[in-house]
Amino acid sequence: MVKAVVGANWGDEGKGKITDMLAEKADIIVRFQGGANAGHTIVNDYGKFALHTLPSGVFYDHTTSVIGNGVALNIPVFFNEVKSIVDRNVPMPKIKISDRAQMVMSYHVLFDQYEEERLGGKSFGSTKSGIAPFYSDKYAKIGFQVSELFADEDDLRDKVERVCETKNVLLEHLYHKPLLEPEKIYEELMSYKEMVEPYVCDVSLFLWNALREGKEVLLEGQLGSLKDPDHGIYPMVTSSSTLAAYGAIGAGIPPYEIKQVITVCKAYSSAVGAGAFVSEIFGEEADELRRRGGDGGEYGATTGRPRRMGWFDCVASKYGCRIQGTTDVAFTVLDVLGYLDEIPVCVGYEKDGTVTTEFPTTCELEKAKPVLEVLPGWKCDIRGIKKYEDLPENCKKYVEFVEEKIGFPITMISNGPGRQDIIYRK
Repeated sequence: MVKAVVGANWGDEGKGKITDMLAEKADIIVRFQGGANAGHTIVNDYGKFALHTLPSGVFYDHTTSVIGNGVALNIPVFFNEVKSIVDRNVPMPKIKISDRAQMVMSYHVLFDQYEEERLGGKSFGSTKSGIAPFYSDKYAKIGFQVSELFADEDDLRDKVERVCETKNVLLEHLYHKPLLEPEKIYEELMSYKEMVEPYVCDVSLFLWNALREGKEVLLEGQLGSLKDPDHGIYPMVTSSSTLAAYGAIGAGIPPYEIKQVITVCKAYSSAVGAGAFVSEIFGEEADELRRRGGDGGEYGATTGRPRRMGWFDCVASKYGCRIQGTTDVAFTVLDVLGYLDEIPVCVGYEKDGTVTTEFPTTCELEKAKPVLEVLPGWKCDIRGIKKYEDLPENCKKYVEFVEEKIGFPITMISNGPGRQDIIYRK
C-alpha cells in the first residue's frame, strides 16, 4: 500500500514529523520531488534534526530511504546530510537512489544566486539552492541524469562541452561572471559518480516489486499545494509539483497504488518567501506567534529566515486539500495556540465588495482581504494529552470548526514536536 504525506499550504506544515511518525509502520519512504531548498524538522529519540533531501523516515533501522527520479539531487549536500545524522549515532540508513534522478550541479547554485542578484527587489525569494536552474535544465533537456555518470566517457565529455557553451553565453553577456570550464565540470561529475555508485538502482522496478510483495510505502512531499507551479500562487512557487498526484511520476509507480493522501495543515498559517498571503499578520501579533510557534520558533529549516505568520486560512486550506486529493488531514502545532484569549480564523476572501470561499488565481488573490471569524481560546497547555475527548472544549470546537470549513476529515492532531505528541481521531 502507498500513502502520500503532502502539504496543504505554503510548506512548513509539519510533514517531517508526520512522516517520521508514520514510518514506524512503513517499509520504504520515498522523496519524490524537490531538492535541498526546503527542510523538514524532526524531533525524536535521537534529538532534533533538520532534513533537506533525506526522507523523514530515515531514523528507523527497518526502513529503506529512496530518492526518486523526481528529486533535484545535490549529491554532496545529500551525503553530508547522511554523515550529519550518522555522526549523531543514527544507524547508517539503507539508501537507494534512482538511476533516473537528475543532479543539481554547482553551476545551478551559482545561476540561482546570480539571477536573484540581477532581479534585486523583484526577486522570488529563492533559497539559492539551484532548484529553478536545475528544473529549467531538466526540461530543456540539458540536465545530467545519474545514469549518465556510467555512460561512455566520450559521450559525457561531449555533452559537458555543449552545456558549458550554452551556459557561458549567459555568464558572459547577462551576468558578467566567470565562465565555466568543461574539464572542471567533468571532474565534478566523476566525483559524484564515486559518491553515488553504491546506492544507484532502478527505483521504479524496486518499488514495483516491493508493492507486489505487500510492502508499505510512504511518499514524502516537499512544500505544499500553494507552492505548486500549476496550482499554486504562480510565479511565487517552487519548480516541481508539490502534489500527491506527482508522487506517482516522481517515484515511478502506478497512480492507482496511492490509496491514502495525508495532507498536513498547521493550526495557523506560516510561509517563507514572497507571494500572496491573505491571512498574514504583522507587528507584535506576528512576532508573538512566530516566537511561540513550531518547535522552537517559526524560522525556515533551510534558510533560518523568519517565517511570515498568519491565522488559519480556511479558503487556502480547503483548496490545498482538494487539489491534493486528501483522504486524511493531519492538523499540526495546535498546542501553540494555547496562549490566546481569542483565535481569529480566515473564513472567506473579500474582493470588490463580494465574499468568496473559493481560492482564486494569483492576480485575483493579490486583491483579496481576509474575512475573519473569531473563536474563543482554551488558555491552557494541551501537550501530553493523548485522547481527543480529553482536549479542552474550546480546543475541540476549534478543530471541528476548521474541519467543517475545509470539508475534509481531521484524523490526526499534533500537540507537540515529539514523535509521540499525536492524537488520533476518528
